[in-house]
Amino acid sequence: MSELRLITGNSNRPLAQDIARYIGVNLAECEVKRFSDGEIFVQINENIRGADVFIIQSTNAPADNIMELLMLIEASRRASAARITAVIPYFGYARQDRKDRPRVAIAAKLAANLITTAGADRIITMDLHASQIQGFFDLPHDHLYSTRVFKDLVSNIGCKSLVIVSPDVGSIKMARAFAKHCKADLAIIDKRRPAPNLSEVVNIIGEVEGKNIIIRDDMVDTAGTLCEAASAMAEAGALEIMAICTHAVLSGNAIERINNSPIKKIFISNSIDVEKKKLSDKFHIMSCANLFGEAIMRISGEKSVSSLFSDFPD
Repeated sequence: MSELRLITGNSNRPLAQDIARYIGVNLAECEVKRFSDGEIFVQINENIRGADVFIIQSTNAPADNIMELLMLIEASRRASAARITAVIPYFGYARQDRKDRPRVAIAAKLAANLITTAGADRIITMDLHASQIQGFFDLPHDHLYSTRVFKDLVSNIGCKSLVIVSPDVGSIKMARAFAKHCKADLAIIDKRRPAPNLSEVVNIIGEVEGKNIIIRDDMVDTAGTLCEAASAMAEAGALEIMAICTHAVLSGNAIERINNSPIKKIFISNSIDVEKKKLSDKFHIMSCANLFGEAIMRISGEKSVSSLFSDFPD
């Protein structure tokens, strides 16, 4: 069995450190820096010849993060690692997964091609924006689900008369799986999007009056969809409104929007490093380190990871 080695770039070092702590190993000594012109330089300062290397790097903006991942994969391949697994807690560019208008790039496929060409042998992701992106990789792909991260929340906060809400059609599968786990009812927001990052609530499908609400989505970016859904729930007579969003992109004035919305609490994972963002008391961060750590140990030990999919959104 090859020696397990963990490497990380700069996109989410705190998560990588938590994963290393869970596994019981140290992060490999690695230098990732910038030249004066902004060009990235990568050097692995330990011998990884014949090692089972896992590179932990989310690919959220800026684009330097995906470049760091590619260069770390390339450096590991040239250092004769036995196997290279790209661990991508948040897979950026996932929303650009189809050609839905003339002359646009399918950036999710491009990113998959780049990671494959760089020399990755395996991929681990969590809560892809569209599950079919797994098919963009011609590599073994373990797609984890954050239900295991958030599944105990409902019992801990003690909500009664609970309804799980999907803020749009794309999140129905995730919301339905979570509602099934919580033994709660399901409601859906029917909306139209007149322009990118702009949404309009059209109708609420389901009963929310006099109910406690948890809005379930895979990510919160500008928070427009989330906050409009929350406002619609409040206007329809919902009681306490909370949200669970796996990936906290939080671009633009998203934090201000959430702070000014009817949302009482929002639970997010640490798939994206939010340490530099000024989050209010509404935000509660749940760690996904144990989920990734367990997957890494099972894969490195050539053991089954099927138990990690027990909360698969069927």
